[in-house]
Amino acid sequence: LLYSIRKEVLGRHVQESEAKETYKSYFPRFIEKGIQAGVLSSELKSFDLEFLGETINPERDFQFGYLGLQTLYDRYFLIDRNDSFSKEGRRIELPQIFFMRVAMGLAIREDNKSKRAAEFYNLLSSFDFMSSTPTLFNSGTNFSQLSSCYLSTVEDDLDRIYEAIKENALLAKYAGGLGNDWTPVRALGSFIKGTNGHSQGVVPFLKVVNDTAVAVNQGGKRKGAVCTYLESWHLDIEEFLELRKNTGDDRRRTHDMNTANWIPDLFMKRVMNDEKWTLFSPDTVPDLHDKYGEEFERAYVSYETKAKNGDVKPTKEVSAIALWRKMLSMLYETGHPWITFKDPCNIRSPQKHVGVVHSSNLCTEITLNTGPSEIAVCNLGSVNLFNHLVRDGNGEFAIDQKRLNCTVKTAMRMLDNVIDINFYAVGKARNSNLSHRPVGLGVMGFQDTLHALKIPYCSDQAVEFADKSMEMISYYAYSASSELAEERGSYETFKGSLWDQGILPLDSMRLLEQERGRKIDVDKSSRLDWEALKRKIKKNGIRNSNCVALAPTATISNIVGVSASIEPTFQNLYVKSNLSGEFTMVSEMMVRDLKKIGLWDEVMVADLKYFDGSLAKIDRVPAEIKKLYATAFEIDPMWIIDCAARRQKWIDQAQSLNIYLSGVSGKKIDEIYKAAWSKGLKTTYYLRTMGATHVEKSTTNSHELNAVKDESIESSDSKSVCSITDPDCEACQ
Repeated sequence: LLYSIRKEVLGRHVQESEAKETYKSYFPRFIEKGIQAGVLSSELKSFDLEFLGETINPERDFQFGYLGLQTLYDRYFLIDRNDSFSKEGRRIELPQIFFMRVAMGLAIREDNKSKRAAEFYNLLSSFDFMSSTPTLFNSGTNFSQLSSCYLSTVEDDLDRIYEAIKENALLAKYAGGLGNDWTPVRALGSFIKGTNGHSQGVVPFLKVVNDTAVAVNQGGKRKGAVCTYLESWHLDIEEFLELRKNTGDDRRRTHDMNTANWIPDLFMKRVMNDEKWTLFSPDTVPDLHDKYGEEFERAYVSYETKAKNGDVKPTKEVSAIALWRKMLSMLYETGHPWITFKDPCNIRSPQKHVGVVHSSNLCTEITLNTGPSEIAVCNLGSVNLFNHLVRDGNGEFAIDQKRLNCTVKTAMRMLDNVIDINFYAVGKARNSNLSHRPVGLGVMGFQDTLHALKIPYCSDQAVEFADKSMEMISYYAYSASSELAEERGSYETFKGSLWDQGILPLDSMRLLEQERGRKIDVDKSSRLDWEALKRKIKKNGIRNSNCVALAPTATISNIVGVSASIEPTFQNLYVKSNLSGEFTMVSEMMVRDLKKIGLWDEVMVADLKYFDGSLAKIDRVPAEIKKLYATAFEIDPMWIIDCAARRQKWIDQAQSLNIYLSGVSGKKIDEIYKAAWSKGLKTTYYLRTMGATHVEKSTTNSHELNAVKDESIESSDSKSVCSITDPDCEACQ
């Protein structure tokens, strides 16, 4: 594949001995060619091209796996459409030149831009960190749309509703995922003063949102993707829960759109205590939308009293447990709406002094304020944790903290640069992003790192490692942002923020406990010198209102060749199907471990195919290896929750957290999501449940590994964004 890419770009075969010189001489020609073809910004000519050409390291081409390189070739490399090489034109980028182009685009506003571009290139091309897909697509081009996520609130006014839908279309045309808060829109049956009639509620508008997302698909590059959030007290909540059902009136169904519950703590308390819950139309209780914690509770109880007296209507009283069960059963049956929690997102938000978090984003890791004049924006990128392992004196793996610190420092600078370079399709998004400057530094390769450390995901050591590794990344991220503030100044709305008050994410756990009136059962110990960091932030301020968010990394982890985000292994042997074709995937570390004990042979391959990529039922495999390479559906979901709870204490935003469940158990689902809330998680993502298997039970000696098929996932619609069997959502990463 590398041979054919080099031949297409350069027009000839390149010997490895001449690769360095060839890259160097082609690089300035690439810049000229790209500008002429209209795909590169003419500003790239102002860099020191000779110095950057010398910096390029062609040996790094051999770090790629087949899937990673094919993905770049198919979807990321720039094409000269005027060239008649093929029907679609000719690729003009080589792998290392692609990374240099991205790095140059991110350094374009730097004072010493060539030096910074070299620094950014070295980080990307070493796979220590990877920017999100929109940044990789567009950095250095004439169209610098580099952000991943947009969040907005829809107001209860016909003009504003259609303005919001138009904004969705403009953002989806150029960008990634959308999160819409629809809670303010009045419910079905509520009175409309202007027409003296009654409202049709939220659902008909959501049908329009759904169809807009399908229609505006970035010129066929990928489907527009949107997630709608609704608070649990909204009178339309019961119909909202059924939006993804395949039965019922199709005009009140949204088959292509994601949905999520935005759940206040008071609702969870009512569920725990088996109490009643009252549904309201937001036009009659307008302040509930902006309230959270104790303040929300007081206002809500007051409205319930008024409703009993007939002073507020329309309303409906339901059993909190019955509504909770319906939420969970719809989640199990349709994969939606996801379960996300309003109060921890707000109480622990560093920016609560200037607004309210009304929803998360498409992949549930962003928690930023939205409002009538504010569309929140987030720029993403992820640290490859696996790449930061080093062998200690005993030959054991450990995290190289010094290298990790350097990686995070440079990564935070790159993410901060995106804010100023970025193209904004909507003014509200530009104003919001420049005022608060939020970024989302994430992580990938968590499962691979556990494998290297010989730690099973289902263990106390994994929970400890999740805690320790996230503390490091978060500490270095906040420290780097404070250093950027010393150089460039704090973000505009810093005064009055939790940062300004010396309240860091770990400290904000106590605020959540106070508001809830109950202890959060999570170990709150720390290892690093957080007091020193507080002093640093007090002195310098901080450059970014939010710094850390764990996105799914579906595509960039393919490019780098590591496990996605914080996900456990799906299967140890399976075929990944995506836009680039079908790829046989196998856990290389498992293969190496089996080879060490003489168990990797054709019979093992056949057994793995037969047992759907699982070692659990293969008798000759030792128990400790079975435990280490247990797949997602073999791990008790509580371990995933426990790891996430330990991470969440360090994170100023949230994490895309998939839950995996084998078997059908309403009781287990209930326990999982109650535990997620009680342990202080802000959001959860898909519930993956194991359905009937479609793996070909072949033990023939055909060597056709691609006969292996993926496990069907019952709760995920085949068209779902980021579905596990086709995780090609680039909206986040």
